Formats: sequence, structure tokens, C-alpha cells
Amino acid sequence: MDSQERSSEEAEGAKERGLVYVWKAGSCSVTPERLPGLSGKTVLQAALGIHHGLLLTEGGEVYSFGRLPWRSGLEDFCATIPILENSLLGHHVITVAAGSFHNGAVTESGVVYMWGNNSAGQCAVANQPCVPEPQPVSISDSETSPLLSVRILQLACGEEHTLALSLSREIWAWGSGCQLGLITTTFPVTKPQKVEHLAGRVVLQIACGASHSLALVQCLPVQEMKPIPERCNHCSQLLITMMDKEDHVIISDSHCCPLGVALSGNQPESQTFCPPLETPEGKSVAGNRREDCQKRLEEEHALVPSGSDGAGVLSSSDGQEDSGISSPGNILYSEKKEVQESLVGLSDQALTESQEKNICTEPEQPSQEEQLGACIPGPPGTSTSALNSLVASCASAVGVRVAATYEAGALSLKKVMNFYGTPASEPASQPGGGSPGPEALKDTREEQVRQESMQGKKSSSLVDIREEESEGGSRRLSLPGLLSQVSPRLLRKVGRAKMRTVALTPTYSGEADALLPSLRTEVWSWGKGKEGQLGHGDVLPRLQPLCVKSLDGKEVIHLSAGGHHSLALTAKSQVYSWGSNVSGQLGHLNSPTTVPRLAKVCGDGVWSTAAGLDYSLFLADEQDFQPGLYYSGQETTSENNLNENSCTKSPVLLLSCSKIGYISSVIAGGDNCLVLVDKNVMGYIASLHELASTERRFYFKLSEIKSQVLRPLLGLDNLGNANTIQLLQEMASRFSKLCYLIGQHGSSLSSFLHGVKEARSLAILKHSSLFLDSYTEYCTSVTNFLVMGGFMLLAKPAIDFLSKNQELLQKLSDKNEENLQLMEVLNALFFMPFGRLHNYARTLLKLATCFEVASPEYQKLQDSSSCYESLAVHLSRKRKEAEYTLGFWKTFPGKMTDSLRKPERRLICESSNRGLSLQHAGRFSVNWFILFNDALVHAQFSTHHIFPLSTLWVEALSEEAGNVNGLKITTPEEQFVLISSTPQEKTKWLRAISQAVDQALRGTSDFILYGAGGNVPRQEPPISRSARYTFYKDPRFKDAVYDGRWLSGKPHGRGILKWADGRMYSGTFRAGLEDGYGEYRVPNKALNKDDHYVGYWKEGKMCGHGVYSYATGEVYEGCFQDNMRHGHGLLRSGKLTSSSPSMFIGQWTMDKKSGYGVFDDITRGEKYMGMWQDDVCQGNGVVVTQFGLYYEGAFSTNKMMGTGILLSEDDTVYEGEFSDNWTLSGKGTLTLPNGDYIEGIFSGEWGSGIKITGTYFKPILYENEKDKPKALVAAHFVRRKLGILAVPPDEKWKAVFEECWNQLGCESPGQGDRWKAWDSIAVALTTNRRQHKDSPELLSRSHTQTLESLEFIPQHIGAFTLEKYENIKKYLIKACDTPLHPLGKLVEALVAVYRMTYVGVGANRRLLQEAVREIKSYLKRIFQLVRFLFPDLPEEGSTIPFLAAETKGRRSFCSGKSDSRSESPEPGYVVTSFGLLLPVLLPRLYPPLFMLYALDNEREEDVYWECVLRLNKQTDLALLSFLGVQAKFWPGTVSMLGESRKVSSSTKDACFASAVECLQQISTTFTPSDKLKVIQQTFEEISQSVLETLQEDFLWSMDDLFPVFLYVVLRARIRNLGSEVHLIEDLMDPYLQHGEQGIMFTTLKACYYQIQHEKLT
Repeated sequence: MDSQERSSEEAEGAKERGLVYVWKAGSCSVTPERLPGLSGKTVLQAALGIHHGLLLTEGGEVYSFGRLPWRSGLEDFCATIPILENSLLGHHVITVAAGSFHNGAVTESGVVYMWGNNSAGQCAVANQPCVPEPQPVSISDSETSPLLSVRILQLACGEEHTLALSLSREIWAWGSGCQLGLITTTFPVTKPQKVEHLAGRVVLQIACGASHSLALVQCLPVQEMKPIPERCNHCSQLLITMMDKEDHVIISDSHCCPLGVALSGNQPESQTFCPPLETPEGKSVAGNRREDCQKRLEEEHALVPSGSDGAGVLSSSDGQEDSGISSPGNILYSEKKEVQESLVGLSDQALTESQEKNICTEPEQPSQEEQLGACIPGPPGTSTSALNSLVASCASAVGVRVAATYEAGALSLKKVMNFYGTPASEPASQPGGGSPGPEALKDTREEQVRQESMQGKKSSSLVDIREEESEGGSRRLSLPGLLSQVSPRLLRKVGRAKMRTVALTPTYSGEADALLPSLRTEVWSWGKGKEGQLGHGDVLPRLQPLCVKSLDGKEVIHLSAGGHHSLALTAKSQVYSWGSNVSGQLGHLNSPTTVPRLAKVCGDGVWSTAAGLDYSLFLADEQDFQPGLYYSGQETTSENNLNENSCTKSPVLLLSCSKIGYISSVIAGGDNCLVLVDKNVMGYIASLHELASTERRFYFKLSEIKSQVLRPLLGLDNLGNANTIQLLQEMASRFSKLCYLIGQHGSSLSSFLHGVKEARSLAILKHSSLFLDSYTEYCTSVTNFLVMGGFMLLAKPAIDFLSKNQELLQKLSDKNEENLQLMEVLNALFFMPFGRLHNYARTLLKLATCFEVASPEYQKLQDSSSCYESLAVHLSRKRKEAEYTLGFWKTFPGKMTDSLRKPERRLICESSNRGLSLQHAGRFSVNWFILFNDALVHAQFSTHHIFPLSTLWVEALSEEAGNVNGLKITTPEEQFVLISSTPQEKTKWLRAISQAVDQALRGTSDFILYGAGGNVPRQEPPISRSARYTFYKDPRFKDAVYDGRWLSGKPHGRGILKWADGRMYSGTFRAGLEDGYGEYRVPNKALNKDDHYVGYWKEGKMCGHGVYSYATGEVYEGCFQDNMRHGHGLLRSGKLTSSSPSMFIGQWTMDKKSGYGVFDDITRGEKYMGMWQDDVCQGNGVVVTQFGLYYEGAFSTNKMMGTGILLSEDDTVYEGEFSDNWTLSGKGTLTLPNGDYIEGIFSGEWGSGIKITGTYFKPILYENEKDKPKALVAAHFVRRKLGILAVPPDEKWKAVFEECWNQLGCESPGQGDRWKAWDSIAVALTTNRRQHKDSPELLSRSHTQTLESLEFIPQHIGAFTLEKYENIKKYLIKACDTPLHPLGKLVEALVAVYRMTYVGVGANRRLLQEAVREIKSYLKRIFQLVRFLFPDLPEEGSTIPFLAAETKGRRSFCSGKSDSRSESPEPGYVVTSFGLLLPVLLPRLYPPLFMLYALDNEREEDVYWECVLRLNKQTDLALLSFLGVQAKFWPGTVSMLGESRKVSSSTKDACFASAVECLQQISTTFTPSDKLKVIQQTFEEISQSVLETLQEDFLWSMDDLFPVFLYVVLRARIRNLGSEVHLIEDLMDPYLQHGEQGIMFTTLKACYYQIQHEKLT
């Protein structure tokens, strides 16, 4: 071998690949010759026709050789040197195919080119007998619109037809004959058509014989199974039948309708081949068959003896050699109809039941009848009696003799019924792991019953009779038995324990199926079947694809179709062959077969096949991994010049082919055979072949273990308790999964060897995680099984089975020593797969050495190799751990240790050597410490406690404290010290515990992918960690489960705590207690709802701001302290629809309303604003009702009691004593709206008659009547008196301000450290921001900017200047913009309380004075806060000394001289709370406040407005003259719409328009100072327009100015001018009253009164 030659050039090696050798077919002694003329081109693929061939080279070029009659000029010439197909140059071809006399090629872009003989349309060209040059074929899907051209992956060519497999895995066909599978009778088909019958299925591969077609199709997923019909829908044959032959019950489910579709012409109509049957009476009954069908059978040399199982039944055996499959189509014929009916009835019932259950097992025949238990669920309760009555009816109907014959049949029937009738109480077993294989339900049933009934029987196929091993024979009763003789066995059978089932179907994972070739396949065939090449058990043609049932579950991975025979290669490296066997091409006995049978190929397993015209080639592994080529077919020997033709008895090894190198592909055709050979440069090719070959053998071995060992084991009775069984099932299913993956890998390696053989596309490299995961998963389940003593438990029930199969087991487990324990053999058997990882690593390393060290391939192979190696080491460590743990359980049996025993638990170390003791332990106490991978167990005499490692902290104690060799263990509820006997022992335990804790925290994913190098254990586990824990003794948390962050034994950080009674807290913890922000739920059993709190906690109690939603529907939002409502808060009760909706906002003390608060009783329409104590109104207060009543005065225990004032809507006033709500009692004065009043004693309820004893006065008579209008008398009185008995404004909302001071870190207002306050602000801002970071949607962008700008504190050094004042103002505006700032939060709270007070029922005009006083009080108190934060801000009313540069001489408005008088300070230089804070506060409070002004001034404003409307009807000039404006001030021209116009008598709304517009803006401003600026601007606009008219400088006098301003005010038409005026008056800066703005404001006020009293004459 040249494997020793080393060439440093990888490229050199490439030239030694894809060499083509050809020889003449038809003989075993051949001399392959290298095809000349390819000059170092690597051939990737070849295809052969009858007399010609095609080659595809690496560059995508196509060459032809042989006889090419379609080429012009080469009609009779045989090309020995390949000729390049020039017309395909430039199209990169990826695959080629050759039919008998035509060719096809597919390019990279999925386009098909065809050329050659076209007599039957096989080149898809119409009316052209041959196509000389490659022509593109257009394939388009008519179902799509617009038409899309279909991309093709693969081609297959027959004699007169061509099939193409598209990218979407559908088949397209053209040419002639029924082998197209198209629904048509008009041939040739020259336009490619889709084979609709397989549309929607995933077709993996196609193959064409001379006149038949094969397709390899992926099985459907399990859930898509359709219910099984009762009869075949073409032939009406029953699909479920029974027969009394050989005591079997057979379910004929693999019935293949001979037709596929109805054939035309004189095809026989009969549906089944039924040879004569022997009935018990010995009469021959012919079924529904025809004579012609019988004749045809005889012509086919059919040897059908009477008494056989009938034509439909095919041989079945458990050997790996052969396998046939039953497909009975026979009905039980009996003279007595009732027997038949009862049987059919039973089968029907069974059928319907079966459709509801979905039980899947992989059809692999076990070798004994008993093993079937694994697949069959326990017997249903009902069927026993049904069965007995059935057998009884058989006995009475058919005669005593039959009962015996039926006995075994009944048993089988019993099993069938068990199988179908899984009782409802016992759910149909779930297949373990993954989804069960898609072997359709029918196959499963058929398989099971067949496995049972056809073990080792004489069975016959259509054309061959074979003896089978008669192991597990029929065991028929020797005596003609009666029912009594049947019963004991029956009952014994029925009485067996319920069977468990675990599906050993390839529990495939979707991931692996997507990346590797699927093994869950079906074979479909169609076309002419005269030689049995379709494999359906008959010789009929099929027009449509039909599934070859007998290959279901055989894991076929490749199909080859020859002239009249077919080959199927399975993942287990076996070959099934069927069809014509004239030349021995099937590789088994010289008789043809119509169903697949195993070919007998020597060697270690076939991995590639080729079917020629009348021979087959098999490529099999030999001992040294070099593939050997086997030939099966015509054998021409030339002795004495006599050419004798004989056939090979079984495939023969072609020795001459082994000498030419490593064969990668074999191709068979008509005259010639061809192989592609690689030379083994640097051992690269040999290593690949070794990898593939060993992987295939490995799969064969795993499959053997699965079917020969695992399945029988699962079927055994009394395997111990449910847990063990579950572990066994889990192990079995993981084993199946691994097995399936290995099978897929073997198959993918075979196809890899056919291709380019690039190392980097090896599945084991590309998808290494699949392999690593499967091995790791399997290791976990097998070590778990081991730890639980699974192998020991198995040894007992399995002893029988195991001792019988000792040799088999030893062979499978590679253990050859004598007298091994059964358990050890099993152990070795199930750990055997892990050895494969070392092989992977070794082979990858070998491959790596074939590359340059610097190349990426070398690197990748090297990495992968170390990865598999380290996994192997890791898994062997896992096995050792498991064995060590098992040893521990064996050494210390007992109740306590049994309770600790868990599958995943592994022992790390334990202190039975007295190496560790408890500090301060009693003298006689026993303390035994056991460290597992998930817990530390402390065991004493009779008790033990388990400490989970995830919540265990360990630290070594320092030596000084006298704690020599001490370890301190901290758990959430205990702390103890362990003393070790020696320092070494201490180090050992400290390290062991630390590593175990670390491992427990990391979880199971401790294997790091590339090598374990990255997995260096940390020195010690983190103090802070996440874990789950259940408290067991802490009084407050008993039985609660905590899941979250920990710090040194205490919950710390975010977590969730759930109590047993349903309470739950989710939020932050600190040192073991709820602290910070959290959410808390308490279930309310009575109302079946939760109380729900969201807010702040401190040391385990609600403390700070929060929202508590009660189950009753009440919601409290505000402050808490010690779990109680304490501080300022809002309580909403009930919805508007419920019984008592109400709202309270105000102060709380220890869960009670106490202090000032506002209570809005929505149902009664009353609002109370006043003092509370112990949840009742107590002290002074005000009540307003929606009917306009107003009360202010004293309250006691929720009642008006004591002195008070009551006003009604019409200004009637009562001042005096009250005894109850709205009840007058005692001395008082009643004043009527017109000013009359009554003094005396009153009693009675307001509004329902009042008794009066008193005196009536009418003061208005004595005064001058004209002086005062009546209404004003009462109004004035009201103004004067109101508010005296109400709560003083400074007493209101104290809690809100206190909260703000507390947030700034001050005990009481003004008492505290200013810098501490600034720190508190910074903390509040950052924590709030951090909280909102998790949900950024809460913060808008502008909000974030505000927060950022608040991080700068205005600094003040030196004298206080105007600039600094402005900075403070800016800071305040921003601070009040965000509720995250304490000041912003304060403003937000004040706005809320203000609106709660003065909106709704509170919008009562009597409350205006209160509302204004409240705002002034806010200003005063906030100013105090601001001065605390900015101490150098001067106090209220003081002036900021300004620099000389800032005083620019500014002309006064009225007097000409420059204004430098210090008596009237410049506006904005005097510090007042109004100027500083109103801009922040008033805009927010404006709506309710202005509403009150509007209500209060309603009457005045109505008068004013009526006047405005009437005066505005006049034209400009008329109005100016009416108001007495001097003519010189009348504008002559006005600009309208940008152009100048003369003022005429009809001009309206044009004069002084800019001033009018300016004044109208007064309604858009909020603060008095802004409103005053608007007035000032209006005056300036007026002056401007007058200046333009007069063209000269002048000074206003008040007499001149007033009429002009009055004109502007009228024209401005401000609806609520009165409210504006009063608002400015109430809230303007006091120092402005005498300044310029003050005078201007007085002018406006005068205008307002003037308009009201204007005599409109």
C-alpha cells in the first residue's frame, strides 16, 4: 500500500483522486483498465448506459465515451477516449445521469439538459427521434402564478423515461410508459409533469430501472396519520381478516392493492391471489379469485402448496440474513356464518379502538414470542369474557375438534385484543424521549401481530418456500382440547402483569434530521412489474407510486434500479434485493422474488450498490477498511474454448479491483462497469474510509444491542419499582436517540465518500454539538440508572434471558474473560458507546496530520479532536463518580440513606472516618456529614437534615480564635462550626465543599465545548448568588419558598417569596428582610380576590410610598409606616356604580384618618374639607353640596355641632348654633338676600321647616336706598365673614410638606443639615432613574434631559446677584418638572390635593377666598423650603442689590424724565415668593382656580358682556366718538392685510388692531406678572399707533389715555375679564401695586367697572 508515502502538498493528493477504471461486465475475473484521455482531471461522478457512459469532472465539465449514435459523425464509432460536451461549457454541471440510450445533466442553477435517443420522448423534446446536443428542458409549475421554473437537484434516467427531483423534493417525469407515475394514457409525455401521487411528501432520492421507477421518501410525522379504512378503496378486500390456518390471527394491513389505480384493458379484476385453503372440514373453498389469475400464477412457476399461508403471506424471519413481510389477504371461510361474524365484528371493534390509540414501536422482530410484552399494553378488563364467549361460540359452531385448533389462535387473538383495547384507565404508553418514529399505526399493528404469530413458521412467498428456524414454535395443544383446556393458559396469559411500553423507535430529534440524512424512510415503486421488480409481492404493473410495505422501518438510505431488479441499501449496511434473478443478480438463491429479501454479501457490510442491466455490484468494507467490490450476476468461464454461462451463487469479491486503490463509487450499466478510485496519499483517504467503516459497524452493533438486549429487557416482568423502570426507559430512549444519530452519521459518511471529500464538511466537525449533546445526554441517563442500582435490579428478573444469551452479550460488549458477572457484562454493554469518542478523536487527529500545520483545516480538526477526547475523559469521570456513589449506597444500606438516594445525586465525600465533628457537640452524640453534589447532609442518631448547596456558605475560621481546623457553615436558618481532625482534612473538606457549591451554582453544563481547559474551578464560590430555598423553621417565613439573590445566607437583592398560604412578595430584600421596592399579594379567601400592595418597604414592613389595592375594591395610595397607613394618602372606595363611592385625601396616623383631609362623598354629593381624628370629622371644617349649600364651622364625631355659618345658593345666611348635620339648634342670626335679618332661637333641619323664636329687622329702610344695590349687601357680608371658622390655610396639608422635609432628611421644617438634604436629592434622583432604566418607556427623552440637568446644583460664592436668582429660578422650574425630585414630588402632591379639593362639588364660588388663601400658604411654605436649600437667597420682600451696569436709564411711560427713583424699585429685583414660585405653581393650579373666579364673578360678568356685545356693533369711528376719544388720536389710515387703507365711516375692527390683539393674550397667560406684562405691552402698542398718527413726541395724560384704552378693552372682547382682574388683584406681587404696572392695572380695572355701568344711550 502506498499509505506510507508522504507528500507535503495537499494539492498533489487531490490529483490522485477520482481516477476512472472500466471493465467489461459479465465475468468475475476482470482486469479494470484506467480510462485514458482525462489528463489529471478529477472525476466526481459517472453514469453508464447500455453502451455508453458520462463523466463529470471537478470543474463541472461533462465528457461522454462509448457508442454515441446520436452524435453526428459518430453514429457507428465507439469513443474509447472521453469527448468533452462543448455545449455544456460555461454551465457548471453538478450531477449527470444516463439512461439506456439517453443522457441528462443538471447545472448549478437547477436547469436540466437532455440529449441522446428521444424515441419515447425521454429527452422532453417533441417529434424528434434523437437529440444530438444537450438541450435545456423547461420545467415549470402550473400551479403557481406567475409560472415559476422549478429548480432540479437530481436526475434519473431509465430506458424510455426520465425522472427529476426538484429542490422542493417533488418528482417530475417525462417520456413514455406507466413507470412515469402520471395520470395519463397518452404517451410520449414531452412536457415534464409533476408526479401528483407523491406531491407534498419529501422525496429523498429517485432511481430508474429499464421500465420501473423507485423513490426513497421520508416518512410522515406521526401526527399526520390518517385513520385506517376498513376495506381497500380500490379492491373491496377487507383489510382486517382472521384465518384459522396454523392457529394464527393475522391482520392484513400491509395489503397492497395490486392496482395502484384502475388499469384499462383486460387486466384481471380479481383483487387477491387466494390459493385453495383447507378448512377444518377439509373442504376446499375458493375465494374471490379468477381462473386466469390462477393460470398466470402457474406460468410464473408458482409453487403454492395447499395448506400454506396463502399467496399474500410472505416469509418472515428474525435473522439479519433474510426478512420477508406478511401481507395476508385471506378471509376466514367457514360454513357457519356466526363465527365469521363474531370474528369480523371483533376485528371491527378492535379497529375502531386502535384508531383512537397511537402506539408506536419500531418493527424489528424479536426472536422470542415472549419478548412481545415490550410492545403490548396490558389486557383490558372487558376482553376476557368476550374472548371466552368467542371461543365457546367457536366450539359450539364448528365442533369440538376446532376448539383445540383455535386455542392458540385465541391466544394470538387475545394479544391482538390486548393490543387494541388499551383500557381507558391506562393511557397508551408514551414513547420515551423525542417523537416516536412515524411508522404508521398500521405497520405497527401488523408488525406486532406478525412478530407474534409468524415466528419460525413455514411460510411461503409467491415463488419461494423456505424452512425457517422454528424457535418459539406454535406450542399447539396435542389433545383436541375443550374450553376448559384452553382456559388455564388463557387465564395465565391474561393474568400477567400489565406491560409497560417504551418506544424504541428512533426517537429522532428534528435537529438531527434536518442536518443529517433521515433514516425514517419508505420505498415507493411504480411501473412495469412483470419480473417482480416493484416489490409488492405480485407481478402486476402500477400506474402510480405505491409504498413497498415490507421495507418500512428498515431504514433504507439508498436505492438502485437495474434492468429488471431493484436494490435497497439500509443504514445497517444490508442490502435488500427483489425482481428478476435470471443471472443471480439479486445476490441470493437463483429464484426471483417479488418482495425484498436480504442479499448475502460477505465482507463487513455493504455501503454502496449499483444495479446494472442484469448484474449487481456491491461495495463492502473489508478487514483493512479498504473497500472490496462484490459482483453478482452472469459468470462467463472460458474452459476448453467453450463459453459456459452460469450465475454467481452469491456475490463474488473482485480481487483485481482491490489492487487499484480505494474505490469511492461504483457504477453499473449494460456492457461496462466503472469505478472511481482514490489513491491513498498521506493516509488521508484511508483515514476517511476507516472512520466511515467503523461508524457503520458501530451502528450495526448498537442496533443489535437495541433489538437483542434492550427490547427484551424492557419486556421483562417485575423490573422493580416505577422509578427504576422510568430510568431504564429513559436510558433506552436516549440510547435509541444516540443509535439513530450514529446511523444517520454512518449514512452521511457513505455519501461523503462519494463526493468531494473535503475534511471541513465532515458532519462530526460541522455539527459536533449534536454528537457531544447526544453522548452527554446518554451518559447522564446511564449513570443515573447505575447509581440507582439499576443493573443490580435488572440482573434478577433478567437472569433467565441473560444466561441464555451469554455469548451474544459477551460478543456485543467486547468482554471475553471467563466467568464474568452478568451485571458486569450489562454494565460494560451500556457503557460501550463511550469508547467511540476516543476513536473519533484519534481519526480526526490522523486526518489533521494530512494538512499543513498552519492551515485552517488542521486547526479545526485538531480542535475537534481535543474536544471529543476531553468529552470522553469527562464522561469517564462521570462514570467513576457514579460507581463511587453506588458503592456508598451499597456500603450504607438503610432507611435514611434510601430516602437520600436520587438518580442525579453523586457522592463527593463523607465523614465516616470521624474526620469531621460538630463544635460543642454532646459527648455521646453522633454527627455524620455526607457531601453530595447538591446537598450537605448532617445525620445524627435517628434524624438527618439536608442543606442544599446552592444556599450554603463555607469559610475557614481564623486560627487566633482558638478554632483550630474549624469550618464555619452558614445556611439560611442555621450556622454551625465543623471541627476537622487534621489541617489536611480541613483543607480537603473546604475545597470539596467550595467546589461542590460552585458546581451546584453553575448547574449541569459543566462541560465546556472545546476542551475542559476553560473549566478551571474557582477558588471559592461567590458570596452573592441566585438560588431557590424553602424555609422550614423561621417563624415569619415558615414553609415559604424564596427564589432570588442571596448574600451570606440571607436573601439580599431581587427575589420572590411565596408563602404556603398564598401570600407572595416580589421585590428587593436586604439582610433577609423585604427592603426597597416590592410587590406584595395577600389572598382574601372570603372574597376570592387578592389584596395587592406595590411600593416601598423597610426592614420587612411597608414603609414609604405605596399603592395598596384591597380585595374589597378600595385603593389606598400614599405613605405607609410599619405596615400601616401613616402620612399623606388618598383612599378611593368603590366604583361610581357601587354602593358608597367616595374619596378621601389627607393625613393618616396609624391607619386612621387624622389631621386635615378632604372627603368627597360622591353618592350624597357632599364634600368635607376639614379636621379629622380617629377616622371621624372632628374640629373645624367646611362642607359644600352639589345643591349650592355651604357650611363652615365646628364638627364633632362626624356631625355639624357647635357654632357655624350656613349659606344657601341665594345668599341666605344663617350664623349660629348647630346640633346635627344641617340641623339648626340654638341662638343664631338668619340674614336674607335683601339684607333683612332675624335674630333669635332656631330649631329644625334646613330645608324642611325651621321653628324660630326671634326678632325681624329690616335695616335697609333706615339707610339711603339708592346707595347700595341689595345683592351687594349680602355678598359683602359673606366676603367679610367667610373663612373665619374654616381650617387656617397653614394648617392644611401639613403631611405633604412634612414628607418633603423628611425626604430632604429633616426632622421638622427648617431643622436639618443642608448638605445632607442635597445628598438626599441626589440619591432620590439616581435610584429613581435606575428603577426606570429597566423600563425606559416610562421616561421620555425630555424627561431624561431634565434629570441630567438637575445633576448640577447652582453654586453661590460672593454677593447674591440677579444672575444667581435667575439660576435658582431655572433650577426650580426643572426640579418641579420631574416627580423624581423631592420638590417636584411635593408640587405634584399639592396639585393633586388642590384639584381634589376644588374640582367637582368643590367648584363652589364660596370657596374662592379659601382657594386663594391656600395658594398663598403654599407659596410661603415652599419658599421656606427653597431658602433652606439656597440659604443665600434673601428673605421675602428684600431687594437684590444690582450692579451699576445693569441700571440702564429707562424712560418712564407717563413722565418724560429718566426713572431713577428708588421709591419704586424695578420689577423683578425684589425677592418674593410670588415672583419666584407662581410661575411654577400657578399654571398647574390654574384650571380649578380660574373656574372659581368665573363662578364668583358670574353676575358681574354677564352685565359686562352684554354691554360689550352691544357696543361692538358700532363702527370704529362711531365707537371712538361715543367713548369721547380726542379726534387727534383717531387713526387716519390703518394697515389691513398688509396694505394701507383710509379709515372710512364703515371701517370696523381696524383701529388700534395691534393693541387689541395684544390685550387678547391676557387669557393665554397664567401668572399675574405675565398678565401685567400683557397690559403694559398693550399700552405700548397704543402709544406706538398714536405716534404714527401724530408724527410727534408727546406725553399721555390719564384723561387722554383712558378713553383710548377703553376702546381697546371693548374691542378685545375678553369674556372673563372680571375673573382676570380679580385674579391679578388677589395674587399680584404686593410691591407692584404702586409701580407703573400697578397704575396700568388700575386703569384696566377702571375700564371693567366703567363698561358695567356704561349708560348705553
